[in-house]
Amino acid sequence: MSRFIDRRLNGKHKSAVNRRRFLQRYRQQIKKAVDQAIEGRSITDIGQGEKINIPDKDLSEPNFGYDQGGVQERALPGNEEFIKGDRVKRPPQGEGGGGGNQASNEGEGEDDFAFEISREEFLQFFFEDLELPDLVKKELATMEEMKSIRAGFTSSGVPTNLHVVRSLRGAMQRRIALGGKSKRRVKEAQQELEQLREEEPNSPLIHALEDEIKQLKAKINKIPYIDDFDLRYRNRVTVPHPSTQAVMICLMDVSGSMTQDKKEIAKRFFMLLYLFLNRNYEKIKIVFIRHHTQAKEVDEEEFFYSRETGGTIVSSALAMAAEVIHERFSPSAWNIYIAQASDGDNWDDDNPKCSQLLSEHVMPLVQYFAYIDIRSHQQGGLWRTYEAIMAQHENFAMEQIENAKDIYPVFRSLFKKKIS
Repeated sequence: MSRFIDRRLNGKHKSAVNRRRFLQRYRQQIKKAVDQAIEGRSITDIGQGEKINIPDKDLSEPNFGYDQGGVQERALPGNEEFIKGDRVKRPPQGEGGGGGNQASNEGEGEDDFAFEISREEFLQFFFEDLELPDLVKKELATMEEMKSIRAGFTSSGVPTNLHVVRSLRGAMQRRIALGGKSKRRVKEAQQELEQLREEEPNSPLIHALEDEIKQLKAKINKIPYIDDFDLRYRNRVTVPHPSTQAVMICLMDVSGSMTQDKKEIAKRFFMLLYLFLNRNYEKIKIVFIRHHTQAKEVDEEEFFYSRETGGTIVSSALAMAAEVIHERFSPSAWNIYIAQASDGDNWDDDNPKCSQLLSEHVMPLVQYFAYIDIRSHQQGGLWRTYEAIMAQHENFAMEQIENAKDIYPVFRSLFKKKIS
């Protein structure tokens, strides 16, 4: 049976294989530590790693102890207190045995095992129980990007692309092919020569065989060790490369009732959604649409920090989102996600228009529509309107957020994996 050992080193000479096994073995403890870290972490720190502590009791493993058996009396080297034949008193209960994690009047004890996980490992544990609804679309790939890929070897190229091992292998094969017959004849001639020297020392054939062996060896030595014909270069070709792509359309109410605290909550949710999408798609575009009585497409700075006053007409933002999709993002090539944040206030006469826009012009085009209601009072007409939409469309989800602590639980609720 063949055994292959991966001895490649990654950063700081750590074994990636052993680290992956360790993370898999203590997945439950690490996942619990990550969940606890999330509770006190701000969204701006979500991309960082984390220091994980695993209780020492969770690292203990059963093991077999081997002894000679029987009753033995011996004094170990370094002992200065006992002699052979003394009886050792049993330590009082609670003492000895490693000490554990309890307090000690001697200032000694065992600490939990602590280690650092990277940003990628942290996000993997954080998002492992989440998924994007309907991630695979009927036409998910585009052919706009070109990618250079390996395409075997070629006999011509630049020195930097020279494949040394492949070239030496070809040279060896050529030398075997050209000199194999001569080497076999040399071996046969030498055997014949030795036999003649033993049986007929004065035979004239001895000189003939010696001359033949000399000529054959000279012929073999003339075969070059490596020739231009043997050189092989890495060949790379450029081919169309399908890339998954998504667009994230952010809608936010910026009317007078949306305070800066509510905008900060919305910002954290949008950033968390972007981070999640970024792990599932190679190309992501973001569109920011803010609205009060009128909708406007803006940049990120204006989206989160520009102050507006006035009433609220949500349909203006939904209509602009549908217009942006039709003009710039074909649903056959883009995975479209819409996230909307509002405090739930809307002009009552506008709610029927919102329902119509969503049902006829928005929901048939998007992968997922997530609405978060940031409010401190009871549900209004917009919430009830969206409840009817959610009952009709499986790709529509809505949750309520009262403060920043609700962001992570709500996000997990919106994107939790479906049990099949």
